[in-house]
Formats: sequence, C-alpha cells, structure tokens
Amino acid sequence: MTLAEAYRKGTHILRTADIDAPAADAGVMLCHVAKCDRAYLYAHGDLELEDGLLREYILLLKRRALGHPLQYLTGLTQFMSLSFEVEPGVLIPRQDTELLVETVIDFCKAKSPDRGLRILDIGTGSGCIAVSLAYYVPGSTVVAIDKMSAALQIAQRNACLNGVDSRIVFVQSDLFESFQAEQMPSFDVIVSNPPYVCSSDIKGLQQEVRDHEPIEALDGGSDGLFFYREIIRTAPGYLADGGILAFETGYNQADAVVALMSGETQVSDNKSAEDSPAEKARLSCFDSIRIQKDLAGIDRVVTGVHRR
Repeated sequence: MTLAEAYRKGTHILRTADIDAPAADAGVMLCHVAKCDRAYLYAHGDLELEDGLLREYILLLKRRALGHPLQYLTGLTQFMSLSFEVEPGVLIPRQDTELLVETVIDFCKAKSPDRGLRILDIGTGSGCIAVSLAYYVPGSTVVAIDKMSAALQIAQRNACLNGVDSRIVFVQSDLFESFQAEQMPSFDVIVSNPPYVCSSDIKGLQQEVRDHEPIEALDGGSDGLFFYREIIRTAPGYLADGGILAFETGYNQADAVVALMSGETQVSDNKSAEDSPAEKARLSCFDSIRIQKDLAGIDRVVTGVHRR
C-alpha cells in the first residue's frame, strides 16, 4: 500500500467512526509511523509503506476509532510552539491553557525584564506550563509541583526535551503540603490550571476525555472550585508583595474565582474562622483582579495581584 492509499484508508476508517477531523488525525498518525512530515507525505504519496509500518498504522487507527486520544497514541503534542511528550496518566495540554501562559509571560516581562523571577506551577502534570514559562522567561526559576510521581517524571522529560531542565525544580507535593512558607523565598508568580470539572459532570465529558485522561486531573469537587479554594487560602503565605496568582478557569467559573480571591465568599469550611477580622483581611489581599477571555469569548484566565 502506498502512502497516499494508506492516508485515504485511514481517513475513511476514522470518518466512519465519527472521529472529528479524520483526515488530520490520519495524517498525523501516518507521519508518526513513517517518521516523516506532512510535506514529505504529500510529495511522496506513491512510495510504498513497509508492511510492518502499515500494521502499526492500522493498529493506531483502530485505537483512535475506539476513542483513544490522538496525543496518547503518538506520544507527542504541541503547546506554545514547543514539543511535549504525553502518555496516559497526565492531562493532555490544551490550546486554551496557552492564554494562561501568555498572561504570565506578559506579567513577568512588565514586572522585571532583567531580574530573575520565581515562579510556582501547582499541579504541573505534563509540565507544559512550567516548561513554557522557563523557556519564554529565560531569567526565571520555576518550581513545579504535582502529587503524582508519574506526572513529575514526564514533566522532567519535557524539561530536558526543551532544554530548560536546569531552571526547573520538580517537587512531589499535594498542593502546598511539602512546603513551609517561612523556610523559602517568596514567589513572584503562582500559576495553576487546577482540576475544575464538577464531580457530577465527569460522566458527561467527551468519551476520549472521560475514559482515558486521569480523573484526578479533571475532578474539581462538587462545584468544581475545591482546588481554587485551597490554593487561594494558602497562596498569600508564599507570594511576594506585588506578585500574582494566575488561574485557568472552566466555563462559567471565572466570577466565582474572582469572588474567592476578593474575599467576597469563603474559601474554607471553617465558617467561624472565616468570619474573623484577621481572616477577612487576609482573604482580601488580592487586588487588580482581572478576567481574560479566550478566542471563543469564554472567561478563561483570572489573575490577582497580592498585597501584603
């Protein structure tokens, strides 16, 4: 079978399985097994695909038709124009998250284009945020935390892949659990794309997300805001004066996150402590709180400046 015939066959298989963008996915997988780029595929469509590579390609097509994510099948994806390894056990980077990274990059350049800044990435997963920030803010030092050791291993590989491993420290920690604020310098940026899907909505996600991506990277609790509350409650102890806390938010969640950051709504289950004057003052220590929309017009990023 020639490359052109294999491409047409793959497109047909995926279209029959109602896969979105069947031609694009078939092309990506064919280039993956043939170890070529799209231009080569189009220019040399009459070349024969070796039998072993054809079998590998057909296997990938069958798995994709069953709903396996394309990125897990090829083991690679692009984010912020950089290459990242991905595999089951880490959330696949989304284009939506690029807005969060771009927002932090803009803040860093405006705050101190020459001085090295300290950045904390909470729930790093594949490392897409931490690695991108280390790459595009070259004077920065990044600490990337995740509670899953498997995710940290992949993130470390991605740091090496993009040449920034010397400026990222990876720490296994459940949020701030492994940190003590008084024993470490403050961060200029704390950034997170936390799990934000409501627990009851998990079953309604797309099949390839629900059945293949890690639930712990998706489930944000009963209202989707569990991790926002935990991070907002603790982050002030780790942020420098004038530093920012930056979040990606899910659809229709930005206003709720703004309310949490401004102290308008409680961030813990301890209502009596929440009502104390000292606690209210601490919770309102973010100002210049902003919401940024993504290209689809959805409120996607929330940032707030910390004031001591």
